[in-house]
Parts: sequence; C-alpha cells; structure tokens
Amino acid sequence: MKTQTKILIGVVVLAVLIALMSIGYYNKFVTFNQDIEGKWSEVENQYQRQADLIPNLVSVVSSAVSTETNFVKDVVALRNSWQTAKTDEAGVQMANGVTALVNAVAENYPTLQANKQYVALTDELAGAQNRIATARGRYIESIQSYNVAIKRFPGNIFAGIYGFEKKKYYQAELSSLDTPSLGSVVLP
Repeated sequence: MKTQTKILIGVVVLAVLIALMSIGYYNKFVTFNQDIEGKWSEVENQYQRQADLIPNLVSVVSSAVSTETNFVKDVVALRNSWQTAKTDEAGVQMANGVTALVNAVAENYPTLQANKQYVALTDELAGAQNRIATARGRYIESIQSYNVAIKRFPGNIFAGIYGFEKKKYYQAELSSLDTPSLGSVVLP
C-alpha cells in the first residue's frame, strides 16, 4: 500500500472516530439535560402536592375553631344559666346540661376528629417538605453531573460546539419574613 492510501485511511478512521465521539457526547448532554428537566418536574410535583394539602388544613382548622367557639358559647350560656338559677332543681338541670354538652361534644362534634385530622395533615405537610428537599437534592445532583460533563475535556469542546451551557444550581429565596429589616423590627 502506498503512503498516500495509508494516510487517507488514517484520516477517514480519525474522522469517523471524531464523528462517533461527537454523536456520543451530544447524546450524553441531551440525556443529562432531560434528567435535569425531569428532576425539576418532580420538585414542582412535590410543591403542588404540598399546595394541595393547604386547603385541607385550612378546612380542618376552620372546622375545629368553629366547633370550639360554639362549644365555649354553649358552655358559657349554661354556666350563666346555672349561676342565675333560682331553684336548686334548675341549677342541677343546668349542671346536667353542661355534662350532657361535654359528652355530646366528645361523641358527636368533630373537634376530636379534627385534631386527629390536623395532626395527620401536619404530618403530611412535614412529609411533603421532606419530599421537596429530597427532590431538590436530586435536581442539584443532576445539575452537578451535567455541569461536570460539559466542563471536562473533551466534553467541553463538544458542549461548546452544540451550545450546551452551564446550568445554575437551585438557590432558595429568602422571604421578607426570614430577614426583617431594622426599620420593621418593633422593640418592646
């Protein structure tokens, strides 16, 4: 074989190798990118799950407050009736009314169930927070893997050619409640 033929075969083999590497890196970056988008979708899914629990929590708390408010009003009215009773028999009836009311609340009012529901919902919210933190951690890990892949040689060359750029990591936003300004602090 002539030297020119050997050189030509070498150039073709090198071109095929570069083309295969290029395709491989492109597919790798697309996979990383899709993984990041999937992980962020899971973070949003967990945020939605948490948001869906909030109306239930508000409903349970509202129900418990309403029930407790009615119960307190009824007990106060019976107590006042007992204090102003003119006969002992009327006083006993009022005391029996308070006892009956307390038993009725324990058996029929949703306060006790609402407390269980409230505890269950707060447990669900705590679980949602944990799932959000886990999903965010996985999202950050995906970004880290992607960013490492596009910065390493020779991946950085192919990332530049195909336009794959560094992704920003998740950063929590501080609310105004977390960082009060000195002007908003009220001292006793």
